[in-house]
Amino acid sequence: MTLKNLNISKDWTLFLDRDGVINRRLVDDYVKSWDEFEFTDGVLHAVKLFTETFGRIVVVTNQRGIGRGVMKEGTLNEIHQKMTDEVAKVGGKIDRVYFCPDLKDSGSFYRKPQIGMGLKARKDFPEINFKKSIIAGDSKSDMQFGKRLKMKTVLIGDDFSIANNNPRLVDYHFDGLIDFANILQ
Repeated sequence: MTLKNLNISKDWTLFLDRDGVINRRLVDDYVKSWDEFEFTDGVLHAVKLFTETFGRIVVVTNQRGIGRGVMKEGTLNEIHQKMTDEVAKVGGKIDRVYFCPDLKDSGSFYRKPQIGMGLKARKDFPEINFKKSIIAGDSKSDMQFGKRLKMKTVLIGDDFSIANNNPRLVDYHFDGLIDFANILQ
C-alpha cells in the first residue's frame, strides 16, 4: 500500500522522533544546548508540509542525557521551545513535545519502544486514533513503538539494515524527512 492510498487528512496524527530525524544526531553525545542543535536538511520545510496535511504533529523523544546528569530538564525545555519557534517561523507547527529522561535499562513505561509517550499524547489529545497515526523515526525502537500502538511506521535514514532485518516493523523508508513530506504532496 502506498502512502497516498492511506488518504491522510486532518484527522491523522504524525509522531516524530527528534534526534536523527528533526535534528542531526551527535554520535556518542547529546544535544546539550541550542548551539549544538542543527536541523537536518529540509526538515523545516517538511514540517510545514506536514502541518498542511496532518491534524496534529507531536514529537516523542528519549532523552537519557537528563537521566545521566549530562543536562538539565530546563535546558531541554529551552531547546524544544526554540525548535518549535523555528518551525512556527516557516509556517509549521508542533503541537507538543514529549520526552522520556529515563535510562535505557530503567524499564520505564515512557521510554520508547514502550508506549507511554503515545498514551500520554492521546490523553492530551483524545481525538488521536493510533490507526490513523504515523511514527517517523530512525531507530528500531521507534518502529516498535509505532507497531505496538498499531501505527504506520516510516523509517528515516540511510541505514537499510533496520528495514532489512525487521521487515514487519517498517512500512515505509525514506532517506530524510523531506523525502517523506514530498511524497505526500
